[in-house]
Amino acid sequence: MDRKDFLKTMAILPVGAAAMKLSSLKTVSDSFAATERMPVLFLGHGNPMNAIADNNFTQGFQNIAKTLPKPKVILCISAHWETKGTFVTAMEKPETIHDFGGFPQALFDVQYPAPGSPELALETQKLITSTSVGLNHDWGLDHGCWTVVKFLYPNADIPIIQMSIDYTKPASYHYELGKELAALRRKGVLIVGSGNSVHNLRLAAWDKMMLPGYAFEWAHIANEKMKKMIIEEDHQSLVNFDKQGKEFQLAVPTPEHYMPLLYILSLREKDEKATIFNDAIVAGSLNMMSVKIDKA
Repeated sequence: MDRKDFLKTMAILPVGAAAMKLSSLKTVSDSFAATERMPVLFLGHGNPMNAIADNNFTQGFQNIAKTLPKPKVILCISAHWETKGTFVTAMEKPETIHDFGGFPQALFDVQYPAPGSPELALETQKLITSTSVGLNHDWGLDHGCWTVVKFLYPNADIPIIQMSIDYTKPASYHYELGKELAALRRKGVLIVGSGNSVHNLRLAAWDKMMLPGYAFEWAHIANEKMKKMIIEEDHQSLVNFDKQGKEFQLAVPTPEHYMPLLYILSLREKDEKATIFNDAIVAGSLNMMSVKIDKA
């Protein structure tokens, strides 16, 4: 609603209703008052079973959480929500989605009852100008989101929304779209990308899942190159991942798990550095590498 329409609406409202409307708008405004710049995170989520595990990766999530200022709200870009067009969840109580099969009942029993944030959904919709952003009331929190965020904030007391990945668009589009979220970092919003930089399930050696350090040579080479590009801020090469040789082609056979990394890298500012953690390849072809971007 623009200012002209808002004033028309206010003029026809009863005094009490108008006061309530102003109070509601003030609450939304206060929710996004200026804060110190928040860090941004890319989290390698890997196997859904990590959600109920105590291992090096989940401990890595817990340890990185100790270095974060407490956010007002979280915006998560998960590999597991692909859409035609861009959407944000806008419900007050998002469902915990168990979007997987063949796992123990204990994993399906996990709930992450964090509240949603219709206010952040509207703020994000307003902030992005390169494309229209739809408000979604059906999706909730998928396992790319809740299986990692639960280790950052186990009390589920931070409101959270998800933003979808438009599968019709190229990597460059997602990198540029990520930049439009930058203002949220100074409004108390923690932006989290969740995926895996090396993610080839078709070639995974499932019988080597529990063998530490087992990695196919191509996965190791791709991972080392990616880390070097991240540290040196060679984002253009990472955006053009499909032109980086056969190792990258095997590492990123489909783009959905890779795109959340580009969103996070696009938000890096000149005085910031990238810190890599949870850097380990499992089952030969799945990398848990995670990245925190914060002031140097």
